[in-house]
Amino acid sequence: MRVSRREFLKAGGVLVVGAGLVDLASSSAGAQTLPNADRFLGKPLAADQVDSFLAIHADGSLTVFSGKVDMGTGGRIAMRQIVAEELDVQPDRIAMIEGDTALTPDQGSTAGSYGIARGGMQLRQAAATARRALLALAAPRLGRGLDDLEVADGVVRTKDGRASVSYAELIGDRALGVAVDPKAPVKDPQRFRFIGKSLARPDVPAKVTGRHKYLHDLTLPGMLHARVLRPPALGATLRSVDESSIKTISGARVVRVESFVGVVAEREWDAVRASGLLRAEWTGGTPLTDHATLFGVADVRADRATIWTSSQGTHRYRAAFARVLTLPAERVRVIYLDGAGSYGQNGAEDAACDAALLSRAVGRPVRVQWSRQDEHGWDPKGPPQLLQLRAAVDERGEVAAWETRAWLPVSTANLPNLPFLAADAARIAQPQGRATGLIYQNIDPPYQYPNVDAAVRWIPDAPLRTSPIRAPGKIANSFAVESFVDEIAALAGIDPVAFRLRHLGNPRGAEVLRRAAARMGWQARPSPRTAAPKAPVATGRGIAYVHYKHDETLVAIGMEVEVERASGRIRVTRIVCAHDCGLMINPGCVQAQVEGNILQTLSRALHEEIVYDRDRVTTVDWQSYPILTFPEVPAVEVELLQRLDAPPLGAGEAASAPVAAALSNAVFDATGVRLRTVPFRPERVRAALAGRPS
Repeated sequence: MRVSRREFLKAGGVLVVGAGLVDLASSSAGAQTLPNADRFLGKPLAADQVDSFLAIHADGSLTVFSGKVDMGTGGRIAMRQIVAEELDVQPDRIAMIEGDTALTPDQGSTAGSYGIARGGMQLRQAAATARRALLALAAPRLGRGLDDLEVADGVVRTKDGRASVSYAELIGDRALGVAVDPKAPVKDPQRFRFIGKSLARPDVPAKVTGRHKYLHDLTLPGMLHARVLRPPALGATLRSVDESSIKTISGARVVRVESFVGVVAEREWDAVRASGLLRAEWTGGTPLTDHATLFGVADVRADRATIWTSSQGTHRYRAAFARVLTLPAERVRVIYLDGAGSYGQNGAEDAACDAALLSRAVGRPVRVQWSRQDEHGWDPKGPPQLLQLRAAVDERGEVAAWETRAWLPVSTANLPNLPFLAADAARIAQPQGRATGLIYQNIDPPYQYPNVDAAVRWIPDAPLRTSPIRAPGKIANSFAVESFVDEIAALAGIDPVAFRLRHLGNPRGAEVLRRAAARMGWQARPSPRTAAPKAPVATGRGIAYVHYKHDETLVAIGMEVEVERASGRIRVTRIVCAHDCGLMINPGCVQAQVEGNILQTLSRALHEEIVYDRDRVTTVDWQSYPILTFPEVPAVEVELLQRLDAPPLGAGEAASAPVAAALSNAVFDATGVRLRTVPFRPERVRAALAGRPS
């Protein structure tokens, strides 16, 4: 089925099942929404209105509307706790709708560890404003002044307990009609009932028993399945397609728009088979640089579209999908449904765009699911980074001057979204550029050194599509900075913890560092440790610290390792983390986030590396791109510092930042050899131990 670009753009409605490397929710709504959520269509969406965030119903229950989504971080319970606290209702009386552009306010992408720190605090102010409005509504009804009233368990009552009126009686299923007051007083931490408690996450039971509905579980009447063919080399152009090559698969059809080509079929396996059989001829391509030299679902309507995706930025991508589909933004609805997770930005939006173009062409709902090879080969990658550090150290071992030079790929200013692969292939105009996130942060040390000079040399291009991977830039920057701090301490013959504390002016930072060291049973001595150089297994310990973005969460991580000299294999035996992210709404969720940060980044530091040849990415499966295995998981001990009277700072990223540095410092302590390139695969370790460049 050949569709010209002009015919495609002139086509009528679009029905989209946006699925890709991500999972779907149930046939109508799923765990993230409500079966009858569309009854709220037409509600306010402006972020300055209480009714945009909250609805109080006639049965006393509440619905929360969050533009921030739960990517597995525990936001679904934490957001409930925030509202439950300010309005004094039980969390289990609160339903939640998240990331639906037709029902939730635009609170920006769920990124940067700002889900609770910003989105949750917006919700808290809305709830605090609602509490004050409910008190004002109840005052004339109860014949009392505001000072004589209080809220408790979903009612407004007099402080003497003689009279009360429920929220449902006051406002049930009607709009409050008030603006969010940023100065509305929030509850005193000393009176917290729900905030600070490790309440159970509502999504976990179904997830661990296999009953949770993900994005890929979504089915619609008349839905087709599809697979998209990608070129054999980046930038290649589709010359021809032999549609007869799939004639043995009944009902399978080819859809082509310029160099965008896919196959659709009634059954998913038929689509998979057809994609493998389809013969296509490609020409050209854009040669990549030499890797070795580089451091570093829906319903048919005539005039609207609905896209389900596990995007971290449903509101942001609404406009992008509208541009590609040549529809007004208000005619495009993007709904978040749970996926497998996301650590920055994966290919979810690309898969959704694939589905949108195919659906528009065939006039039926289309479901696209990327394979592992699709994801590894074509999703955006973390940007390459190269850092060079120098320092002047006086005779007392004090840092007299510090210099950081970082070579980083530049982000395109004001880029609304990453360009879609499908739109480029179909020659549909879209903004071009790259995104990397704030990868320059933490290139300078968090210690009080004189004469610090840290600067970035911006590189205008990168060999692969880039996106902000988890903790953008901060893992590599902390790796460089904290490894170098350890080198200076070793040069000065000073214990690494003592050396850091000597120059750490932040008292909360000093506390996490001391707590991590104490939990490890740290014995003061310089690194590297004195050990028999011929011992087959060397052991060591290391520590690293970060003040995330120099303004947010404070983390110290200690690590104990064993290094097999012959094989170059590193075994991490123990990790200790002290973590201060200010106010923790749900410490249990924070604990899980910290553990996940540590283990995922340990996997990156030990194993994960994108490799490509002159045409394409070659690490497209779990053999060529291994990750941490269960037997490799060390003992992980986390000490959380709760600060009820402080603002929340976020737990989604910060614990990632010091992991590679702590690992590097532990290996140095064990072997006296400094590893400067990640991942620390055995061949690199062997080369370093032998004194060869790695």
